Amino acid sequence: MNWEDSSDTADLSATAGDRLVGADADGEDTAVEAALRPKDLDEFVGQEKVREQLDLVLRAARARGATADHVLLSGAPGLGKTTLSMIIAAEMGAPIRITSGPAIQHAGDLAAILSSLQEGEVLFLDEIHRMSRPAEEMLYMAMEDFRVDVIVGKGPGATAIPLELPPFTLVGATTRAGLLPPPLRDRFGFTGHMEFYEPSELERVIHRSARLLDVEIDTGGAAEIAGRSRGTPRIANRLLRRVRDYAQVKADGVITPEIASVALGVYEVDARGLDRLDRAVLQALLKLFGGGPVGLSTLAVAVGEERETVEEVAEPFLVREGLLARTPRGRVATPAAWAHLGLVPPQQGGGTAGSGQQGLFGA
Repeated sequence: MNWEDSSDTADLSATAGDRLVGADADGEDTAVEAALRPKDLDEFVGQEKVREQLDLVLRAARARGATADHVLLSGAPGLGKTTLSMIIAAEMGAPIRITSGPAIQHAGDLAAILSSLQEGEVLFLDEIHRMSRPAEEMLYMAMEDFRVDVIVGKGPGATAIPLELPPFTLVGATTRAGLLPPPLRDRFGFTGHMEFYEPSELERVIHRSARLLDVEIDTGGAAEIAGRSRGTPRIANRLLRRVRDYAQVKADGVITPEIASVALGVYEVDARGLDRLDRAVLQALLKLFGGGPVGLSTLAVAVGEERETVEEVAEPFLVREGLLARTPRGRVATPAAWAHLGLVPPQQGGGTAGSGQQGLFGA
């Protein structure tokens, strides 16, 4: 798949960005996150193992008076990869340059960036798996030997001019670590995988953000928002802002459990963090197909969405929550899905319409 030229990928990003519980950042998120980001590792909430390991790497580099090893951060969107890259630069007392894989279309684009780096500077390369192959191959030598070969001319007369680079630290971020070729992955001195947050950790994130946003919130209100945030700080902060709006307009501005529950109900985010699209997928699977198994294309038609939208946007969270299973025969609802929507499985319902559909689709 050509990530740079794919209109399907752009459509998927737009769909995910339109969702209140989507983990991708939109314009508002980018602006607000800049103000809410922690400035050092001590202030960073969650990711205990990654923080502890990264702290050792940075302390050792400072003690040696050297640049830190190259760092690869992997994990789902919204878990703090960009924030950690900025913290790495701050901890090392170095400037940071931010770019992304899709922005580097040619090796010359990367050479221009690398040749302008200062000694010790941190280069943050987001979505590194989407970088072009020629640029990727140039990055191998830059990371290992701090040198790139710039090609001057074309054809038989082309000449490779070696260009020495100052020592720098590359921080790569990816949501798909499996797409990185082994030669690139092996050149990172430290690799950290970002896990989804526990509700208690998200509560700490929400309380900290509420203080920075000058929002009054009690413990129960933070817990209510945290429980619907899909284990993702970016979503937690977005829900906090929407609940804040509701509390200011419809209540006295204080976020309590009741206010948070009603506000998120207005935005169609239920107690487990499912939104309209998630529930539509589950309802079609349960009510139309008796819980499955049913093919992805058939399920997408029933929901009125593109196949890729159902597979890439809705299904990952439903599978992670144990509400849906992917099997060789198709998608199947779990008992937890029936319970969440308050429906009775066909085998317990005494010959419902769902039971007939289940037989029709070969369950």
